[in-house]
Amino acid sequence: MKIIAIALIGVIVLVVILFMVGWAYIVPETHQVVITQFGNPIGNPVTEAGLHFKKPFVQKARYFEKRLLGWDGDPNQIPTKDKKYIWVDTTARWKISDSLKFLQTVGNETGAHSKLDDIINSATRDAITSHTLVEAVRDSNRIIESDGVGEATIVTDEALESIEFGREQLEAEILKTARKLAPQYGIEVVDVRIKRLNYVEEVQNKVYDRMIAERKRAAESYRSEGHGKRAEIDGQREKELKKITSQAYRTAQGLKGKADAEVTRIYADAYNQDLDFYSFLKTLDTYRKTVDGSTTLILTTEDEYYRNLKGPGVN
Repeated sequence: MKIIAIALIGVIVLVVILFMVGWAYIVPETHQVVITQFGNPIGNPVTEAGLHFKKPFVQKARYFEKRLLGWDGDPNQIPTKDKKYIWVDTTARWKISDSLKFLQTVGNETGAHSKLDDIINSATRDAITSHTLVEAVRDSNRIIESDGVGEATIVTDEALESIEFGREQLEAEILKTARKLAPQYGIEVVDVRIKRLNYVEEVQNKVYDRMIAERKRAAESYRSEGHGKRAEIDGQREKELKKITSQAYRTAQGLKGKADAEVTRIYADAYNQDLDFYSFLKTLDTYRKTVDGSTTLILTTEDEYYRNLKGPGVN
């Protein structure tokens, strides 16, 4: 155990000495290294993580990131194809793809940002000036759509100004151009996004007018759809009402017919049992309906109507 411990201590001391005199260096997983001798790069970049060795004093390890790096440009005022000036603010993600070429051309990340300013701003200007304002702003011809919380709601697929080339395609075009130019500096542009678009003052009113017109058109589409639904519901309601009324009328007429038949039967039974008594009751019923305290009758003594007014048993 003592021998192992002494050997381990010896190794540690040796590594420390190597680091102190510049013989060894460590490459982390997140970095890559270019070895320079008297300021000039030699050999291929070291990308494998771990312990590595170099000549002391005359050679130096230059470390570069392997991870994605960010770039944020300054807003630029750019005219669109339809001569409307807008402020365009872009952002990008990039990485060092060739650390040797990177060191030889730009030197460090500050120099890389300067080159990316030129590359991405130029690509952005070319893309914006080749397309109209609505193509830079909009991704589709839809006026209203879901925000992801509820079900999708699309008022219309026909905006006032239709587009065939949207903002996503515009960003893809900028990225494609940037990827062609960046490799000469040992840089790979991974993604480019338009972070913000602002209208210059003279354009704002026109944009607002167009937005108002589109929203009015969408509202009118809603109203038209609502009127159609209301007419459909009213028609269905009228149809149901007529159906219910017809059924109710048919049922009522059936009940009424049965009642009239029953009344007729009862009257017929009564008439057949005692003709004189039935005639007497019907006459009394007629008196009740036609004669009151203010009624004056002019009758002859032979009138059937008068017969029952004489008294019982009088003919």
